[in-house]
Amino acid sequence: MRKLLFPIIIILATIVIVAKLFYLQIIDDSYLKKSDNNALKIVYEYPERGYIYDRTGKLLVANQPSYDIMVIPREIKNLDTLALCKILDITIEDFDKKIEKAKVYSPRLPSVFLSQLTKREFAAFQEKIRHYKGFYIQKRNLRDYQVDFAGNVFGYIRQVNENDVKRNPYYISGDLIGIQGVEQAYEEVLRGQKGVKYIQKDKHNREIGPFKEGIYDSISEKGKDITITIDGALQEYGEKLMVNKRGGIVAIEPKTGEILALIASPNYDPKLLVGRERSKNYQALAELPGDPFFDRVLIGEYSPGSPFKILTGLIGLQEGVIDTHTSFPCSHGFYYARGAFMKCHDAGSWNLHPAIAKSCNTYFAQTYKRIIDKYKNPKLGMDAWYNHLRSFGLGQFLGYDLPIGRKGQIPNSEYYDRWYPKGGWKGTTTISNAIGQGEITVTPIQLANVMCAVANQGYYYTPHIIKSIQDDKIDKNFVEKKTTTIDKQHFFPVIEGLAEVYKSGTASRLQIPDINICGKTGTVENFIKVDGQKKQLKDHSVFLAFAPKEDPKIVIAVFIENGGFGATIAGPIASLMIEKYLKGIITRTDLEKRLLDSTLESEYILKDQVEAEKRAKAKLEAELKAKQKRING
Repeated sequence: MRKLLFPIIIILATIVIVAKLFYLQIIDDSYLKKSDNNALKIVYEYPERGYIYDRTGKLLVANQPSYDIMVIPREIKNLDTLALCKILDITIEDFDKKIEKAKVYSPRLPSVFLSQLTKREFAAFQEKIRHYKGFYIQKRNLRDYQVDFAGNVFGYIRQVNENDVKRNPYYISGDLIGIQGVEQAYEEVLRGQKGVKYIQKDKHNREIGPFKEGIYDSISEKGKDITITIDGALQEYGEKLMVNKRGGIVAIEPKTGEILALIASPNYDPKLLVGRERSKNYQALAELPGDPFFDRVLIGEYSPGSPFKILTGLIGLQEGVIDTHTSFPCSHGFYYARGAFMKCHDAGSWNLHPAIAKSCNTYFAQTYKRIIDKYKNPKLGMDAWYNHLRSFGLGQFLGYDLPIGRKGQIPNSEYYDRWYPKGGWKGTTTISNAIGQGEITVTPIQLANVMCAVANQGYYYTPHIIKSIQDDKIDKNFVEKKTTTIDKQHFFPVIEGLAEVYKSGTASRLQIPDINICGKTGTVENFIKVDGQKKQLKDHSVFLAFAPKEDPKIVIAVFIENGGFGATIAGPIASLMIEKYLKGIITRTDLEKRLLDSTLESEYILKDQVEAEKRAKAKLEAELKAKQKRING
């Protein structure tokens, strides 16, 4: 029996192999269409990308035809290289590089030789294409932007790279893909499904018809149209107000979480990132001072400043360490520890309502101290404070439908234990947190979301930019209510205090006729390191607001780098944006003109110089590293 075992195994293995080969070659021939097969020509049909509309139905992004010259290196024969280069206006050196790149990709498969031809180039090549074996034209669609704003909202389209192809087998060389913004977030929805045809060729490389009668062919499916939540008119107006200023504006409809405006400044015209000049324009934009591709509203992390006092007050009420009648005396500040004085711009004895209106540092520092020191162990107080803030979406990703974002930072007891390993820290040690300084950082969209929760008296919806998708539903996460840890009754006195900010407080000069607004000004200290030395620059300007008070329809957060007091620039911009959205017109044209004409460019000179030096140093180090690698290699 043992003597027969080995021959039996050999026979069985042979039968399995033969059966598998028979199946692959005779029964299942689908592998042929996937292989690098010289007898097949694969032709793709690219669908139109889905259109993008704003919340009012205005068309923002459409398509325009584009033509790429594709090459199959193995099929190139009797080529008049000089004539081809002349038609396409490229050098012989460019030609050689492109052909070599195509050969590296695959000698048998098509790849892009020259992308996004102009109409003139296309017409010239189309006329003589029969003379250039191995080359053919592939029609695609490029974006046709109907507006010159909202570049940060849309993102852009580019050709896939090797990493894109590795990550997703759908894409092949020459395909286009959405990068950043809505284009990336909804890439699979917008791109549609490309069609493919497999054409069989004979031994003379002549096309003889569909492979297997076209059973593997597919037709293209147009991308789905989408409607985004952005109000185009409000977005455009906000970008005009932000010219020559750096920062951002976020406007949200509080009862739905729909983003009405998402403005990052500096911004760019999306049309610049379309066509043959895309790469050149991208590089030029990336080198501009302020970096238009740095979306400050989503990834800019800043100290929130005085608007954070809203949360300090709410947590104090919830934790029961203050009530609406609790007051603290303020003498232009207070001593919170021996030799440690926190300044304040006002003096008096205030309870919650006027403390919010006057933005009293003393009141909220005392409240914070009571929150942390409420428990026997300050760690418990710090973690209670931390958990309340997390319920507002701080210190974490908000979960919105845009591809970039930052968590910001909300410190907890573990954070301070690392800084003070021997213990000993307490409320006074971290007192700057009370007024939005200290170790706290937030993004502008997080601040806007906090104000949504206040306007709604305790809940919010995840901010999102998608309103509807053709023949589909939006993510259910965007219609689910998120509740904070603060009871509803505690929001009433805070809202009254925010309304008083406009009536008699720090924003009293920014009132809009017939609209009751609730808001909070903020001023954030701003530092930079110059030659290793810490240097203070002009403060950042912050403003949060919602309106109308009785039935909030818009929440707005404005953050202006180096803008000074919150009521100087951020507040007026917020006020104009609210009026624009709720009334459709601007009645305070003098204020509007002042903001449109104002510039803060002089405030950014020093920072730009420092950043330029950093980039130059980093570039030099990279070049030296690359040189050393070549020497060692």
